[in-house]
Amino acid sequence: MNSDIFATKGTEYLIVIAYLMAMAWAVRWFASRPIAGAAASGARRRVGRPVPWFALAEGYHFHPGHAWAAPGDGDIVTVGLDDFAAKLVGAPDGFELPAVGTGVRQGEPGWAVRAGDRALTMLSPMEGQVVAVNPAVLETPQLAADDPYGQGWLLKVRAPNRKASLKNLFSGELASVWMQHTADRLQRMPAAGLGIVMADGGMPVHGFGRALGPEEWQAVAREFFLTG
Repeated sequence: MNSDIFATKGTEYLIVIAYLMAMAWAVRWFASRPIAGAAASGARRRVGRPVPWFALAEGYHFHPGHAWAAPGDGDIVTVGLDDFAAKLVGAPDGFELPAVGTGVRQGEPGWAVRAGDRALTMLSPMEGQVVAVNPAVLETPQLAADDPYGQGWLLKVRAPNRKASLKNLFSGELASVWMQHTADRLQRMPAAGLGIVMADGGMPVHGFGRALGPEEWQAVAREFFLTG
């Protein structure tokens, strides 16, 4: 893999994550408030429910760069891309995944998704050592788009500080609010870019990122994936 893909984000990423931590605190406070019109019992939206455009998986933890982490046995964590990334790319043309034994760091480039002549760099949601790479995704990249939370997983990472890494991610109600915010931000894209990615009824078309021009693609990578 090109070494530039794994260039450290450094200070830039620290500034972004500090902002996101502040936002997370605000969202947690908001989510703890009773929803207007809810029953007196304090009913709230079901944790892990799909948001209007992009689905979540219950029990998973989400990085703001649209990768997920699912705890397994011991200190092993399975990692993949979320439904937003899957719908952006559509059927990937391939993946550039780190080799088994490679160390990955939370918030730094972990892998890249190829979509035609473009590559989308994604940040690792966990810190640790890669202990497995999904051979099915390397052979059939479309699995990651068809089943991003299941058979389309990308890596298994041994994370000695698993608990600390997971605390930096979104989960439960907070993840639902964050993903809804993602959809809202996408909808506020300039009309020139938004018009070509929306199908009838206002839903993004599958693989909508492929319809974006080079500048719009870079803008999406910066805005939603913290790369580009």
